[in-house]
Amino acid sequence: MSDAQTLNRAANDQPTDDALLEVRNIEVIYNSVILVLKGVSLKVPKGGITALLGGNGAGKTTTLKAISNLLKSERGEVTKGQILYRGERVQDMLPSDLVKRGVIQVMEGRHCFEHLTIEENLMTGAYTRGDGRAKVEEDLELVYTYFPRLKERRKSQAGYTSGGEQQMCAIGRALMSRPETILLDEPSMGLAPQLVEEIFGIVKDLNEREGVSFLLAEQNTNVALRFAHQGYILESGRVVMDGKASDLRENPDVKEFYLGMSDEGRKSFRDTRSYRRRKRWLS
Repeated sequence: MSDAQTLNRAANDQPTDDALLEVRNIEVIYNSVILVLKGVSLKVPKGGITALLGGNGAGKTTTLKAISNLLKSERGEVTKGQILYRGERVQDMLPSDLVKRGVIQVMEGRHCFEHLTIEENLMTGAYTRGDGRAKVEEDLELVYTYFPRLKERRKSQAGYTSGGEQQMCAIGRALMSRPETILLDEPSMGLAPQLVEEIFGIVKDLNEREGVSFLLAEQNTNVALRFAHQGYILESGRVVMDGKASDLRENPDVKEFYLGMSDEGRKSFRDTRSYRRRKRWLS
């Protein structure tokens, strides 16, 4: 078995109860004025897929950037609370140091280097590694195993590939850093439903076979809760509900306000658009 596969787990393994990543009651302020996150707490267990759900502007991306320490580039900062990885405070680390610890973020909108080929993009993900060319090449082949389409397009400029291929490239580039935890921001954005299913299927395989833990921010509540083990729902910078994904799927509030369903069947947006005034969990 290669070094790149030493994290393999049996497909039926379940995530442990140990918190690999823990966010404790954080507040985030932009430009020293705008309060965006208001006491957000969550846990990502080792070997789990955790979904961070909510509408546009709920605070999902800000939460991921707080964890990956990318807030400062946007004049944001964590002003209260703690972010722990393996029990160690990490919120003051450089983003590159956090990558070396095993935590990497795949940004919303993919952000490939358009002028580089697919393979050159993937190789940039190994920039922080120091374990030799041979092991990097092994991991490149592993990425191609999970994303065979990338191998077919490896010599193509990323800017001329499809949105789905660019999303695969962004995830593959993150894998090249040999991460333990991937923060995945809006993987379904702008993709056709069939491609969304394919991307989430690969995320599930990476979790089950390679032991990679995921915290994914997603507006597509339906698909996210089908693949995740647990979920947190954000509204206006606060966690308003959390629990096992299977429980959230069956929760009547989640079904009505996020899945467009109720005990009477599917509802239209017109029926549910006033949900903010009726949320029982905020009362």
